[in-house]
Amino acid sequence: MYFKQFFDDKLAQYAYLIGCQANGTAVVIDPMRDIDQYIDAAAKENLTIIAAADTHIHADYISGLREFAERDVKVYASDEGDKDWKYEWLINSNYDYELLKDGDQFKIGNITIKAWHTPGHTPEHLSYLVTDGAAAKEPMGVITGDFIFVGDVGRPDLLESAAGQAGVMEPSARTLFQSVESFKNLPEYMQVWPGHGAGSACGKALGAIPESTVGYEVRYNNSIKSATTEDNFVKFILEGQPEPPLYFARMKRDNKIGPGLLNGLPQPGRLTLKQLGNLAGSRDVNVLDTRERNEYAAGHLPGSLLSPLNRQFNTVAGSFITDDEQIYLVVEEHRVREAVVDLIRIGLDNIKGYITPRDLKLYAEQGGILEKLELMRFDEIESYQKKEDTVVFDVRKTSEYEEFHVPDALNIAHTRLADRLDEVPEGKKLLVHCQSGGRSAVASAFLKRHGYDVVLIEDNINNYKLKQAETV
Repeated sequence: MYFKQFFDDKLAQYAYLIGCQANGTAVVIDPMRDIDQYIDAAAKENLTIIAAADTHIHADYISGLREFAERDVKVYASDEGDKDWKYEWLINSNYDYELLKDGDQFKIGNITIKAWHTPGHTPEHLSYLVTDGAAAKEPMGVITGDFIFVGDVGRPDLLESAAGQAGVMEPSARTLFQSVESFKNLPEYMQVWPGHGAGSACGKALGAIPESTVGYEVRYNNSIKSATTEDNFVKFILEGQPEPPLYFARMKRDNKIGPGLLNGLPQPGRLTLKQLGNLAGSRDVNVLDTRERNEYAAGHLPGSLLSPLNRQFNTVAGSFITDDEQIYLVVEEHRVREAVVDLIRIGLDNIKGYITPRDLKLYAEQGGILEKLELMRFDEIESYQKKEDTVVFDVRKTSEYEEFHVPDALNIAHTRLADRLDEVPEGKKLLVHCQSGGRSAVASAFLKRHGYDVVLIEDNINNYKLKQAETV
């Protein structure tokens, strides 16, 4: 059996290529939208991908299942869950597909893939037990999707907190408890291949180790260990879950009704300086600046957003930009493709052009106007707070805010800001902060684009904590 795990570090997502070397066929489980990466990897091993499968309707990225279906690859998806959690784009389509229920299986050469219904994270969620028939009659491992992670379990609150289904959070957690109880009955030696790793918003304490075993997770996974009783588990698993990025609801929608087809990656062209000038201050398009925050603060195109091309790039872009808006990038030439791939993975396909940081510098040298982002440190905050027209704005998670915050600070997580903009006071100077400046920088750019008077607290909140402790 051939086995390869793919990892996207920005979405912290795992996909799996499993092949039967005896007959040269393979399956991909939980593929991302840019499927050529899997096809190329399979070809290098003399394998042909004849099947693709999803564990569930994903919330954090566009699935590649439809892209595979368009290329006449047979696709497998869940037929569990109620009528609201079906793959609508597959049902009654002309694609080669099969919908799976608990216990159903399919074969790739000597390899058997068996569906196991593991609801809780979502109602239709399947895990896949993998048996290498050339060597054994029992499964060697289980692809758990967003059910079991290394060190955590899939969060059961997303149907309510991201998809807007009121009142389903606790029932989903109780369903997840039953799935976890079933997981405990698997053989200890069985390998666990999760759908996400550390950095994913699909859990609160995911580990960075790419795989585990049932026995290890039962012993050391705190979420599983909390399941001494159903009530204990529900309380533990719902506490401290981070606010989901705003684009999660859109991913659920698109993966359910059918994501748009790529027809190749977008090919944005490089703008002239005259074209660049036409973008300045425009509210009709989004200029997405991928530089580091200190570079952005020193000079940026008026009205531009900030999303450094790091592990948070998708989360920030998806939280501030919708799929029908045009995007222009400020990005280094050699990273254009990286940014495009990251954006299309969350359904932001409308990428029209780009400029480089060098272009931006030339634009300024030839008289083009750039704006700066006002900065301050925490040791200046007391003098500002005495003014009635000033508000301290904390864009950390609610759990962080509840643990410690600046007195009277307003709190809205940066990933939900676009949906709660009407709660931000107008006519006030906003002193925006997070833990160390990363989240507050992108939030400040977004607020500034929407006309707010913003000052970025470019500092670590621990410095404020220490000063407060000294005065007690």
